[in-house]
Amino acid sequence: MPKGFRERLIVFTRYPEPGTTKTRMIPKLGAEGAAELQRQMTGHIISTVRQLANRRQLPVEIRFDGGSKKLMQQWLGDDFFYRIQGEGDIGRRMQCAFADGFQNGYEAIVLVGSDIPGITTDILQRAFDGLQSKDLVLGPADDGGYYLIGMHADPFSRAASRLFGGISWGTDKVLSQTLDAARNLQFRVLLIDTLVDVDRPEDLVFWREITKTLSDSSESKSISVIIPTLNEAETIHATLSALQQKSHVEMIVVDGGSQDHTVEIATSVGAKVLTTSPSKAVQMNTGAASASGDILLFLHADTRLPENFERHILSAAHQRQFCAGVFRLTIDSNLRALRLIEQVANWRSRYLGMPYGDQGLFVSRELFRKIGGFADIPIMEDVELIRRLRRKGNITILNQSVKTSSRRWLNLGILRTWLLNQIILIGFYTGISPKRLAQWYRREKGK
Repeated sequence: MPKGFRERLIVFTRYPEPGTTKTRMIPKLGAEGAAELQRQMTGHIISTVRQLANRRQLPVEIRFDGGSKKLMQQWLGDDFFYRIQGEGDIGRRMQCAFADGFQNGYEAIVLVGSDIPGITTDILQRAFDGLQSKDLVLGPADDGGYYLIGMHADPFSRAASRLFGGISWGTDKVLSQTLDAARNLQFRVLLIDTLVDVDRPEDLVFWREITKTLSDSSESKSISVIIPTLNEAETIHATLSALQQKSHVEMIVVDGGSQDHTVEIATSVGAKVLTTSPSKAVQMNTGAASASGDILLFLHADTRLPENFERHILSAAHQRQFCAGVFRLTIDSNLRALRLIEQVANWRSRYLGMPYGDQGLFVSRELFRKIGGFADIPIMEDVELIRRLRRKGNITILNQSVKTSSRRWLNLGILRTWLLNQIILIGFYTGISPKRLAQWYRREKGK
């Protein structure tokens, strides 16, 4: 797209309430099973959409039916725009979604449904790229409809009523009637991959094939969780206990000379324990060198991972163009000031591509070794690594959150800690040596 060209991706879906969603599947799966299928399929496309959104800095709108904005945010996260689909048939609702987007200044919009297990970032990418030279992009479904439609503002204004009105929605004539209308309008049309729309019981075989492929690919990979420690006896047991029962997860604690019972606790829980000099960069590189996992997850000793973290990481790693990723940040406190710090951190991660190490950084072992691991510097080693990783691709921001202890903010004071962190960050980006920054940081913390 030309520089400055404003794009938007719209996803049509439904809140997974039993009895009101995937109703054609209820005789086969039951109301609860049909709702769970809706939940899984939407989660699948949302994972794909996030990959593209991160790559293209693309705003995403979720147009939903059923539920409420609050319920949708709780389900899918607050990093999307949410709007109700509205009244009328599917054509009327799609027309309104395009109209609203173009009125808000977007110049190219792609709309996609959530019932397509075969959707990929490459297909979505080609839809947007196709709008460079075409008036209309369609993704044909095997049942005679379409799962994707993309348009520019100008063709839409000239043809909305003919493309979305007078179509026999819900039949096998939808695509052919839309193509006839486009042909009469002399539109340049691009047809991308034909995919299966999972809407009937007989379509379930395609969904199961996709999920089995994803599961087999994920299960073939393993994760090494690497935790640098120094006098973390109060926190390390809870952190490691949450990892003990996870399959395909290796626990590595690299201690920097603790004087408490950190090493004994880590050993008793079953972690591999290594010892090095007290340098986070050295500790994490040492852990990575001994790791057997395909994915390396660097975790602070006082940070808890979300439920099923391994599934989310392996799902992200399965996507094409995967480089590295982090979780969203939650601070273990009810203080309003720390809620604000969370929001700033998550905004910085999402829109500036600048996450920090306390968000649970994960990266493929192969890429980590290829780029040389963490630089041997006394401070800002996580920021420096992420800066190099960004040159290799986009950093995936998972919607799930890690929960980190509030102790470092409370020990020094919330405002003072935040200001100190910002000054150190600015100093690093302006070229002040990490050695000088570390000396100043320790001096300020010791006051």
